[in-house]
Amino acid sequence: MLLPQLSRAQRNQPHGVPPLELTGERTLPDVPEENYWFRRHLAAYEWIAERVRGLRVADLACGEGYGAAVLARTAAQVVGVDANPEAHEHARLRYPLGNLRFERGLVEEFDEPCDAIVFLQTIEHVSDPGRLLDRFAAVAPLSYITTPNRLTLAPPGAQKSDNPWHLREYTLAEYRALLEPHFSRTELLGVLHAGKLRIHERALRLGWDKVHRTLRLTKPFYDRFVPAISSSDFQITPDEDLDRALDFLAVCNA
Repeated sequence: MLLPQLSRAQRNQPHGVPPLELTGERTLPDVPEENYWFRRHLAAYEWIAERVRGLRVADLACGEGYGAAVLARTAAQVVGVDANPEAHEHARLRYPLGNLRFERGLVEEFDEPCDAIVFLQTIEHVSDPGRLLDRFAAVAPLSYITTPNRLTLAPPGAQKSDNPWHLREYTLAEYRALLEPHFSRTELLGVLHAGKLRIHERALRLGWDKVHRTLRLTKPFYDRFVPAISSSDFQITPDEDLDRALDFLAVCNA
């Protein structure tokens, strides 16, 4: 398994941009120990960016702002919305792009008409997700919404992982049941390991965990392996066996 994440601050930020502290509430770039989670999120943003070309996009709960900046590579206009004052200030200073702006506000209050809403790895933080999904459907014709798969995040049989920010985590069936009443059409895809992470999975099945601990290679190996992970080490697929997915990516039409 990958090493547990520790609290770290971002490194090497541009002059005048205050670094954010990794608390577990949101993922961050520029924290080597967090790179696995950052790249896993980034893979979804890059996939969506290819599908919102020329559109007006709202990235809700945008956090540090890196995802909104990725979307702005292809979208006509992007607004990143987040309630956290430190994240908002960091994003505003870190990503000064002509077609990208950041607003501080609650996602539950967002009502600006747009072509697509992007809401990644946050629905599990929401106390009344149904009401929020109704708002998404009213505001935009298209929504991209991701959440972690409880079956691959939480211990077997547990109702959720130990992440204190998550109010509820979903299985595939539960996620489908949550989304479908609020949209005319919902397509579910899965985020899975690819590349070196797929090789790492196979090595674990062959006993790599036991080997690196016995040889006392755990820290040296993962100190190199985790920062080397890229977004290409994840794939997004409509594979029918989505119960094994790391995250679910929903494409929802209002």
